Amino acid sequence: DEATRGFIETLEEKLGTSVEIQEQNASGEAANCTTIINNFVSQGVDLILCNGTTALQAAVAATGDIPILGTSVTEYGVALGIDGFDGTVGGNVSGTSDLAPLDQQAQMLADFFPADQYPTVGMLYCSAEPNSAYQVEQVTNYLTEMGYTVEDYSFSDSNDLATIATNASTSCDVLYIPTDNTAASNTEIIQNICLPAGVPIIAGEQGICSGCGVATLSISYYDLGYATGEMAVQVLTGEADISTMPIEYAPNFTKMYNPSNCEALNITVPDDYVAIEG
Repeated sequence: DEATRGFIETLEEKLGTSVEIQEQNASGEAANCTTIINNFVSQGVDLILCNGTTALQAAVAATGDIPILGTSVTEYGVALGIDGFDGTVGGNVSGTSDLAPLDQQAQMLADFFPADQYPTVGMLYCSAEPNSAYQVEQVTNYLTEMGYTVEDYSFSDSNDLATIATNASTSCDVLYIPTDNTAASNTEIIQNICLPAGVPIIAGEQGICSGCGVATLSISYYDLGYATGEMAVQVLTGEADISTMPIEYAPNFTKMYNPSNCEALNITVPDDYVAIEG
């Protein structure tokens, strides 16, 4: 994972051999996250990095003492159930967010697929992921104001994804998929259903776009992880108090497109878009 790689390389660059790093992959499974986090807590580690919402939630449930930094978490207020979230979690938690501006994502969809030609937009996402639901709600509001009819196509897990994706591709002119871990792990299923149906997809992040989308507003996950590593250095060296550190966001966004899917769907791409390689 690029975010984890960026984080580790920052620590190695700035702290050298004075830092010991344990890397364990929970594969997004809540039970695995809980087991790994509990092991870290029992060891009394100095800091826990959580890559993704599931890991963050497990860590917050496990310890209120060890500093926790999240990365690739879309919306901390939603993930942690904080009402009136003001940008700073407080306590022993901070981190970085991979949220790209949702109004710009909605505008991207409108630029490619105007409402008078593509009037119906389907929202395809996993209902078990609160961050996905948050993004869908916001983008739905923007698109509705632009004159689209927006339909909700949520799936509970990967087992019913194919059925829901088929329903969406049958009923909608274009689909939007937010940053969604379940969708990201199953882009081949989505691609094999939506591309033959001729239904284009605007994606919330590069990984989903490269698997089944046509365009996205992308961030560099390596840079996001690197920024999280810089926050970790400040915490570990005592330069900063994690309880007062606001959530940081990616500074730059790139308009990107999937060349093969755009060609297959005869979509003309504006000059200011960058092709996703590979």
